[in-house]
Amino acid sequence: MTVVVVVTTGGTIATTADPDGVARPTRGGEALLDALATPHDVRVHDVLARDSSELGPPEWDVIATAVRAAIDDGAGGVVVTHGTDTMEETALWLEVALPGPTPVVLTGAMRSADAPDADGPANLRDAIAVAGHPAAAGLGVAVCMAGDVRRPLGLSKVPDGFTGHRVGTVRDGSVDLDLGSLGDGPARPRLAVGTAASAPRVDVVAVSAGSDAVALDAVVAAGARGVVLEALGSGNAGREVIAGVERARAAGVAVVIASRVPGAVVAPRYGPGRALVDLGAVPVRTLRPPQARVLLMAALSAGAAVADVFATWG
Repeated sequence: MTVVVVVTTGGTIATTADPDGVARPTRGGEALLDALATPHDVRVHDVLARDSSELGPPEWDVIATAVRAAIDDGAGGVVVTHGTDTMEETALWLEVALPGPTPVVLTGAMRSADAPDADGPANLRDAIAVAGHPAAAGLGVAVCMAGDVRRPLGLSKVPDGFTGHRVGTVRDGSVDLDLGSLGDGPARPRLAVGTAASAPRVDVVAVSAGSDAVALDAVVAAGARGVVLEALGSGNAGREVIAGVERARAAGVAVVIASRVPGAVVAPRYGPGRALVDLGAVPVRTLRPPQARVLLMAALSAGAAVADVFATWG
């Protein structure tokens, strides 16, 4: 039997309603696995019990450490239970920071553990099936929700789950993976990142109609070494924001341009976008701002050229 270690961090999959009707994480791994049939040797490591809105770089390090320990102890696969609000960010950091082929599968739930139609048990069962499947050797980090297995890069939460590059499915316990659809994913050179908690500060600054540069100037003054500009359309912004980007670049701050439009492809097709690129801002082709922030943190942590990292990953 394949040893699969389940690392729990809280999230909706572990929540039940308190007397006031507020959902809070209350169930550890043993409770989540209770009555869950699986052919694998499943072991539990409870590391956190939080809503994923409370997880950030220090917690990414805690999770990564637990995953590495499980793999070092001989686990053939690891499952991480996690809230869906920030799963796309944790998953991408793990993909960047955890070299190696061992399957590490994140999963969660859209409905609490005490809901009549709780989806957590099925998602957890599927994730264990993927992590322990022989065909998953070489998978690396993935996300399994609602029977779909997706790569972390490009993952984005939507009201009914996640969108992103699908690399497999789980239907009635049957795992079907197409690792060839990963393209050059596993071949991407991993970045020599340090801990997430020690990574340089990176902030997301949203652009809207008539925006000035107050927010941009403020995050630079607060010590940001990188900024993700959540720009308009295909990567545009007004004159005052462009002037703020010029000041940030002069101060040595890395700036990348994402879009507030889901599915937009960022490219300097219009004058304002061209002006941003001419100042040294790097277009993020398709990643949404939250993942662009994670990737910029990783690039700065590794001391890598931002443009090269985003050309390869983003």
